[in-house]
Amino acid sequence: MAQRLSLKIGHSGVRGIVGETLTPQLVTSFAAAFGTYCGAGPILIGTDTRPSGDMLKQAAIAGLLSVGCTPIDTGVAPLPSLMLHVGEAGAFGGISVGGGPGSPAWNALRFISAEGRALRANQAAELTDLYHQGVYPRVGALEMSDLRADASSAARHLAAVTRAVDADRIRSRRFTVALAEGGGGAEGPARRMLEALGCDVVSLDLPVRDAASEEAGTEEASVARLADLVRGSGADAGFAIDGDAVRLAAVDERGTPLGRDASVALVVGRWLERKAGPVVVSVATSRMVDDAAARFGVAVHRSPVGEPNVVAAMQERGAELGGEGDGGVVVLPINACRDSFAAMAVILESAAVSGATLSGLRERLPRYAILRDRLLCPARDIAPSLRLVRNLYRGERIDLIDGVQVRWPDRWLLVRPSTTEPVLRIMAEAPSATEARALVDSVLDLLSPGV
Repeated sequence: MAQRLSLKIGHSGVRGIVGETLTPQLVTSFAAAFGTYCGAGPILIGTDTRPSGDMLKQAAIAGLLSVGCTPIDTGVAPLPSLMLHVGEAGAFGGISVGGGPGSPAWNALRFISAEGRALRANQAAELTDLYHQGVYPRVGALEMSDLRADASSAARHLAAVTRAVDADRIRSRRFTVALAEGGGGAEGPARRMLEALGCDVVSLDLPVRDAASEEAGTEEASVARLADLVRGSGADAGFAIDGDAVRLAAVDERGTPLGRDASVALVVGRWLERKAGPVVVSVATSRMVDDAAARFGVAVHRSPVGEPNVVAAMQERGAELGGEGDGGVVVLPINACRDSFAAMAVILESAAVSGATLSGLRERLPRYAILRDRLLCPARDIAPSLRLVRNLYRGERIDLIDGVQVRWPDRWLLVRPSTTEPVLRIMAEAPSATEARALVDSVLDLLSPGV
């Protein structure tokens, strides 16, 4: 039997099973490496609500102190709140101790740059090199800094969101919102933000997930329960946020899930009403965004998958809006990361200003079917497989910024290598599920005939 891969080190951070692979010793070393990378200055550190959070935070604090940094404990803080806090406070960086989706047995470290952004691939690679070298400039007792505390992350985040939207207009509608907070650091802050916008909030108590991965079925079950709560409570909207508070799924007033891609499109539609400008989304994002932007005659640009790639492309293009098809919305004037709080506020503003329901907002956009599949593919076979896909669709419009994407006016096909496991991810979007299935099957039949 193959050994379970229980430690993952990548551009998004370090993730593992607590006590098995994610140990205090490893966390202390990674924190020392990060402190060395950032320089001897203030580093914010926050956690979510996992039982192992305090232990791992203390280990990270020890690592930061050992290399002359000044750790600032923010307490429990949603990831977008901590990222905003890092940027506002002028800190040298930040560490989020939080596992996001998955079993409580897992936890993770996410590293935040001084700009309040996720590390780019080259920055993450440099940090990993420092960790593997294991040579850090340790300080003595007389040079060691003091641990400080600053629990203002959530308050700063709430203030930034409410400043950026027409809060008075939202309050005038007195929305009732059903909320599934995801079981992470957002529990409490998400409710307080909605209440600050004049919403009556009914909460859905979600059990802690026991799947150690981002299983779509688990998230769909949570959204289905939220839909039941919307129908039972008569809420105007339902919002489900993930454990990291970066992704948003919306449910309309009839209890119909709108799909995570719709979150990005709805925010784009409202923000461009306020200020037209370019939009950046990853290659794996629905063309609903293109349809929303077309009403304003603005360009939609694609980036490789991953929040750092989207944010970097936004800054290059001068875009205020961006996102990914997983429901992660970036509103750069609010926060330089995917931010479910910002997405909720902008969607509520759209409904308040237009007088429309969420179902009415959704009906302004075309409907497409998105299908996702995957194919086991050893690293040595990735490049040849992608060449076969390119050859199959030669003559069509092909984009190579992340794997191979074939685009038509009303559909697209994407084949890209996973960054976390030896698989090719295959996605297609088309006007119907049958047409999307045919695109995915064209790749499966090509790369695994007879299977």
